[in-house]
Amino acid sequence: MPNIKPVSELQDYSSIIEDISVNSPVFLTQNGQGRFVLMDIDEYEHTKATISLLAALAEGEQSASAQGCMSLEEVERNLGL
Repeated sequence: MPNIKPVSELQDYSSIIEDISVNSPVFLTQNGQGRFVLMDIDEYEHTKATISLLAALAEGEQSASAQGCMSLEEVERNLGL
C-alpha cells in the first residue's frame, strides 16, 4: 500500500524520513493532489539507470528498424571469428 502524506507534514520531516526505505517511497500531496515523491537514493539511482537503459534499447530498436540489422554470421565475420 502506498505511503501517502500531506506536504504539511514536512514540518516534522524526521518522521517522514523514517518512513522512506527501498521500494517504499513516501508520496506527498498538496491540496489533495499528488505532488512529490521522496525515495531512497539507491532506489532513485537504480530507477535512473533503468530509464537510461530502456531509452538506449528503444533507440537501438528504432535504428534497427530504419537501417536494418546484421545477421549473427555478419557480426562474427566483422569480428574475425
